[in-house]
Amino acid sequence: MNTFRSGFACFVGRPNAGKSTLTNALVGEKVAITSSRPQTTRHVIRGLVHRPDAQLILVDTPGLHRPRTLLGERLNDLVRSTWAEVDVIGVCLPADQRIGPGDRYLIGELAKIRRRPMLALATKSDKVAPERLLEHLASIAAAGDELGVEWKHVVPVSAVSGYQVEHLRDLLIAELPEGVALYPDGHLTDEPEEMLVAEVIREASLEGVRDELPHSIAVVIEEMVPREDRPEDKPLVDVRATIFVERDSQKGIVIGKGGSRLRQIGTDSRGQIERILGTPVFLDLRVKVAKDWQRDPKQLRRLGF
Repeated sequence: MNTFRSGFACFVGRPNAGKSTLTNALVGEKVAITSSRPQTTRHVIRGLVHRPDAQLILVDTPGLHRPRTLLGERLNDLVRSTWAEVDVIGVCLPADQRIGPGDRYLIGELAKIRRRPMLALATKSDKVAPERLLEHLASIAAAGDELGVEWKHVVPVSAVSGYQVEHLRDLLIAELPEGVALYPDGHLTDEPEEMLVAEVIREASLEGVRDELPHSIAVVIEEMVPREDRPEDKPLVDVRATIFVERDSQKGIVIGKGGSRLRQIGTDSRGQIERILGTPVFLDLRVKVAKDWQRDPKQLRRLGF
């Protein structure tokens, strides 16, 4: 009789190392927000992979970095507490970048964790030539030796082209303990719908804006309710959300000339929100300034951090 395995895996890496894209590729649906901007993931998002012989629960963490704000410190604490609770760790080291001080800091921190199988993942391997990839894999092996991490496997992978994604799924599942399924079949994530909706709006807000904005945007769902007086076969959900920024100048950027950017954010996010909720949506977006919220414990709490 086949044994059933179930447990938790997490991807760690510097900001923008491909962790969220890999989570989405393994689950097969978009559950973690991805953006070309570093440090867009704020919450630990779990994606679920169901197989007849296993259930793999993927935990996506914010990127570990040397913190400069209170928010940065809290995000790092969140990463470390996640590492301590999972069954296997995948370390994302993008093939299109050399292993740098940030990666070495991360691998050094991981060396302090005992008895956790660790896989080194050369993400974004579709972006480099084969000889550069081989050189990168050798650098990963050398960094592990030097900093005291024994890699269980070193795996080149590309979430975008699908290269070795299935193989990675098998390797992660092989490290899980035997056990029963922890979530009902068919679920893709255990995040509440409101959080997924907020993340979709935040991702749309980040697209195409200048570099100073990513860490300054937070989204709060004020209301998400079915519209009364609608016939049963034509439901509509009213979603009212506030996009918080830290300064008036940023508010202007998010709203855009004559409200054009804000309208674009609404258009870009509405379709995804309707997929999440399974119903048409009326989306009402506001932009407010919460001055320097990343450094203020009271505001961090109010915004859900």
